[in-house]
Amino acid sequence: MKYLNIIWMHRWIIAATTLVDIKSRFRGTIIGILWTVIYPILFLGIYAVIYIMIFHVRAAGYQTEEYVLLVFCGLVPFLGFSEALGTGVTSILANKGLIKNTLFPIELVPVKAVLSSSVTMVVGLLLLLAALWISGVWHMTQFLVPVILVLQLIFSIGLIWLLSALNVFMQDVGQVVAIFIMFLMLVSPIAYTHEMIPKELMAFMYPNPLYYLIMLYRDALYFGTVRTDMLFIFSAISVAMFWIGGCVFSRLKPLFADHV
Repeated sequence: MKYLNIIWMHRWIIAATTLVDIKSRFRGTIIGILWTVIYPILFLGIYAVIYIMIFHVRAAGYQTEEYVLLVFCGLVPFLGFSEALGTGVTSILANKGLIKNTLFPIELVPVKAVLSSSVTMVVGLLLLLAALWISGVWHMTQFLVPVILVLQLIFSIGLIWLLSALNVFMQDVGQVVAIFIMFLMLVSPIAYTHEMIPKELMAFMYPNPLYYLIMLYRDALYFGTVRTDMLFIFSAISVAMFWIGGCVFSRLKPLFADHV
């Protein structure tokens, strides 16, 4: 609760600085904040072309349009997670001036990085929901998507707290993350359903938090089901990561000033 209290006590500061971050990302561009809509459309479109038209990946029993929507149900949350991870790991070093600032606790910098990086994902989810509804895919479980999103943010904040703190002392962490994201993209069930996963690869799925996250999104958005066991497991993983990340960050924070 200590780490939740920090976020809650400074919620207005986080909201204001997150909004500034979002605006600064598109400052100087011609179309500005419209990139939050265009970027996920372009990214998803390129992914669809590569997997469906070039690699000719298909899922038995699904038409092309259905399979594209199925893939997007996993790709959108992965896009948000990878963007938050890539931005958040270096967030402390990128804000060295705030390390001794008492008005804006340094714990909030990774939180702000995760929230501002998740805007593209939120827009992507809204576009995906619109596409699903137009295609006639409508389920009550789609109302559970905000719950899954909150769990994803909790997990991401904890992970970024951990990695951004370690990156202050070992800046190789920031370099490894880029490779790690590529690895996660390969071992996460983005382009294939649960039935398409070979038994030999299941050993890589169960330890992967994104396996549970992507399956939760896909089941809720497309299939109209939510597996309580997966929801429980990912909730436990998210809370545990949030607590571990907060503990490590608070322990290492007093040493930041000596290493930046």
